[in-house]
Amino acid sequence: MALNFGFLLLPHFTLTAFSTFVDTLRLAGDESDFSRPVDCSWTFMTSDRNGVKASCGAHIARDAPLGNPEQFDYIVVCGGLLHRGDVLSNDVQQFLDKADKAKVNLIGLCTGSLILARAGLLWDRRCCISWFHYEELEEEQTGVIPVADQLFVVDGNRITCVGGVASADLAAWIIEKHFGRAKAQKSLHILSADQARLPNDPQPHPVMGARGVNDRVRRATLLMEQNLATPLSIEEIAKRINISRRQLDRVFSQELNHPPQVFYRNLRLEFARHLLTHSRRSVTSVAMECGFADSAHFSRLFKKAYGHPPSQTSPIITTESL
Repeated sequence: MALNFGFLLLPHFTLTAFSTFVDTLRLAGDESDFSRPVDCSWTFMTSDRNGVKASCGAHIARDAPLGNPEQFDYIVVCGGLLHRGDVLSNDVQQFLDKADKAKVNLIGLCTGSLILARAGLLWDRRCCISWFHYEELEEEQTGVIPVADQLFVVDGNRITCVGGVASADLAAWIIEKHFGRAKAQKSLHILSADQARLPNDPQPHPVMGARGVNDRVRRATLLMEQNLATPLSIEEIAKRINISRRQLDRVFSQELNHPPQVFYRNLRLEFARHLLTHSRRSVTSVAMECGFADSAHFSRLFKKAYGHPPSQTSPIITTESL
């Protein structure tokens, strides 16, 4: 029996998360490259009769308005940019409330997870969110348990996913659950993915370090997290948040007890430790990924911070990954 998916596309949704999820469903049952729904069917829904634009500008026409959610096995809320106005309109809220009452499985992709939280549908539940939006969710939705160290989280009939290419892992997990491992593997192989990552596999970038409460400190640390491989100068960071280097030094020392350059270096070292414990990458590769051009210098700093050289950091291998 085919699964029926309803995709709720919100304004400025992220195309990658949406399209990767849909294609994984399509490829699971498709034969001979006919590009058709077989094991799964889907409907694209928007509140605007004219369809909706993705964050990249691609326009998607809608198949149907927001109607009866009970016709779907899963409703996938596809979010994206959040700074261009409130996307949780009254009709979206009402549709999601109906789905909740009907006990339909609700999936949040990318910032769709944050929309489910704002709709009041993740109270006292775990919610997978990108490290980029972790603090926003933590502060805004105190009744929700944010998770930023996994690819996706299954909490009853609420499923939340960090988005991006992790959407394929989630779709493959659903396919395997309903149709078996072979079909899930088939989809991923056609997509040139080796195998499905597990729900508790870590996001490529963890939440690292405290940001403090000062807005300028938070903006500065976010810039640091976004620029680990090619570090910005402290002068450039100060310029981007429109304060002087001296002011930046002062607020960092007050908030985090470290000058910004030390905090930045510690972030890079923490990310390096994350990569070393969750992958089999070489020390040289990790050093470059974290903005250290000299691997010997990186090794000295790492040993000073953690008490042992990076070469002695063993990857965490779970039984599920063997």
